[in-house]
Amino acid sequence: MNIYVIMKRTFDTEEKIVLNGGQIDDSGAEFIINPYDEYAIEEAIVLRDEHGGEVTVVTVGSEDAEKELRTALAMGADKAVLIDSEDVEASDQFSTAAIIATYLKDKEFDMILGGNMAVDNGTGQVGPRLAEMLGIPQVTTITNLKVDGNKATIIRDVEGDEETVEVSLPVLVTTQQGLNEPRYPSLPGIMKAKNKPLETLELDDLDIDEDDVQAKTKTLEIFLPPKKQAGKVLDGELNQQVQELVILLKSEAKVI
Repeated sequence: MNIYVIMKRTFDTEEKIVLNGGQIDDSGAEFIINPYDEYAIEEAIVLRDEHGGEVTVVTVGSEDAEKELRTALAMGADKAVLIDSEDVEASDQFSTAAIIATYLKDKEFDMILGGNMAVDNGTGQVGPRLAEMLGIPQVTTITNLKVDGNKATIIRDVEGDEETVEVSLPVLVTTQQGLNEPRYPSLPGIMKAKNKPLETLELDDLDIDEDDVQAKTKTLEIFLPPKKQAGKVLDGELNQQVQELVILLKSEAKVI
């Protein structure tokens, strides 16, 4: 199987977000592979080990993403591709999907995997947009994947329930927690990753005009959520607490 994984470099989930002049300040912040994309990388490696072939991890961004690509290679991916998008003045999910679609349009692939969403923006758009641009089927929020020949049987989460889907290859799927347990890079894997191919491409290499992949959306404002107010502890007997709670919900919270 020829498998591609789309990956994003994101803030470490333990990082505290800081705003500076209305923009996110990432100076000194730690970055990681988007956690949902780790499930995609792990599943791709499992499929390759079962069916043969190779796994290529692709990301769009700056040269700083090489670190996360090397981590994916250390996990077991065969190749990595960094598409440098620093020339794009304003980018969004459309931009990312359009760039990757241009890269993949002449490639042969059986499956594309990506995380269900990125933990920074949380839009869940890149995977579905990419599938639409490539003209292939898509199945999102998957929790189980089995491939038999040119068909895949997939279980996906649907708001707390499950749906089983059978689809022909090639297909794009987006992964989430519960699909697998991503492996940690081993020391031998880290050493091997240093010699695995990591290709860096510019937009010119793909004959992409920056104007054609400019963002379709505009961010008007970035702000932190309001601080939580201090809670109240109700005293007295249970019946008294219930009565006071109802009064507070009505007079202060105004939810009833």
